[in-house]
Amino acid sequence: MKLDILAIGVHPDDVELGCAGTLLAAIAEGKQVGIVDLTRGELGTRGTAETRKVESRNAADILGIDIRENLGMPDGFFQNDETNQRKLIQIIRKYQPTIILANAPEDRHPDHGRSSKMISDAAFLSGLRKIETLQDGELQKEWRPTYVFNYLQDRFLQPSFVVDISAHINQKLAAIHAYTTQFYNPDLNEPQTYISTPQFIESVKARAMMLGKRIGVEYGEGYLTEKMIGISSFDHIIKIPT
Repeated sequence: MKLDILAIGVHPDDVELGCAGTLLAAIAEGKQVGIVDLTRGELGTRGTAETRKVESRNAADILGIDIRENLGMPDGFFQNDETNQRKLIQIIRKYQPTIILANAPEDRHPDHGRSSKMISDAAFLSGLRKIETLQDGELQKEWRPTYVFNYLQDRFLQPSFVVDISAHINQKLAAIHAYTTQFYNPDLNEPQTYISTPQFIESVKARAMMLGKRIGVEYGEGYLTEKMIGISSFDHIIKIPT
């Protein structure tokens, strides 16, 4: 299956928090969309790798994505090395995404920035035909995505552009709430963490509202890009109220 968009998160729930609204908007346009989680999130204070596996499947069902895979890298200790880059290259060549959405280049959690660089490196290396990778015993064809965009996470980084997700905010929040062990859940007897308070989910919604306001819509998700973006028509630009 060739994907239009492949969203990659180092932990299950990164994609839901950072770019689920964008994925939902793309799906509504008939795009093929998938998610790859790099780790099982096994170092999380709340829940387990197994509960997060179930939660990520439930979130995928809510989003209606085409595929979701987990590469099983070690949470907290993975390195941007050849072994892990090759795992990503195999995935990129398998699904041949036009666009990759990746973790923020710097953030509160050190895994996020480290994975961002690894994804960017793998996306470039995936286009080199002399790097050989296999799928089902067959050589894969080289493939380089057109764009790698970084979604915003905990820290606010000035976005290069913002995507209108106004029609999809409730479904995005539902996908986040599928992680019942991670976020606010008064019925769960687990230690409280930075992300388990009700205020954290409110901050996610408030961030989307603030970004939406910046482009004259109700809710938005912000992205960073190192590559210049071109447009074919001024009609594609959202009109911001003056």
